[in-house]
Amino acid sequence: MPAKLILTLNSEPVSEHELAKETVTIGRRPDNDIQVDNLAVSGRHAQIITILNDSFLEDLNSTNGTYVNGSLIKKHALRHGDVIGVGKHQLKYVNEQASSDQEEAFEKTMVIRPDAAGMPEATGSLEIGESVERIVAEEAKKAAEVSEQAVQDTLRPAAAAAATNGPSKLQILNGANAGKELELTKALTTIGKPGTQVAAITRRPQGYFIIHVEGGMGNQTPIINGESIGTQATALKDHDIIEVAGVKMEFFLP
Repeated sequence: MPAKLILTLNSEPVSEHELAKETVTIGRRPDNDIQVDNLAVSGRHAQIITILNDSFLEDLNSTNGTYVNGSLIKKHALRHGDVIGVGKHQLKYVNEQASSDQEEAFEKTMVIRPDAAGMPEATGSLEIGESVERIVAEEAKKAAEVSEQAVQDTLRPAAAAAATNGPSKLQILNGANAGKELELTKALTTIGKPGTQVAAITRRPQGYFIIHVEGGMGNQTPIINGESIGTQATALKDHDIIEVAGVKMEFFLP
């Protein structure tokens, strides 16, 4: 069953909402997926990105902030039973299939550009405040059509490597930053250039997946080994060549 949110006010249930698509917005405006009609809630307050069985909460620079279990957050990998606070309302996250070993937070957007100014020497990446606005909604439907056994058979080597040897990494192949590396240490890392092209890489017990987020000429999706990945999450294999926003990177398992 899909994960869901139970909206309450003063401990009284108001409504339930399945996280049936990959990006769900929460806010006061009626065009949100979950409308919370309260003046303490911003028009577009927060969003939840769901990839496979895991969900990630992000505050969208709301006026009064977003809380999880009473603590103010900007970004948070949700766990079964977490209680999200927006204004005077609460949203309980219900998902017994969520990964038990998720990080408490996920990385801010990482921008990897071919120019030297785009990648500080100290970190190998540039953190920016841009939020991930959209992840293609069709992926969830298509992913459901793939048998669980086939997925497990394909990803077992990657899962074993990730579990025993630590995080994977990306190495830049072109431009002034060729040779620089970015370790994929968080539950979700986005790479690319907002407004041009962005992709997300998620680390799960089954291995690493990449999915198109936004941009690209004609909304073209990122390229792996010379072929477009399409709109569904794609498993990454050792030495895959990824191209996002004109930057080529090689993926390495540990």
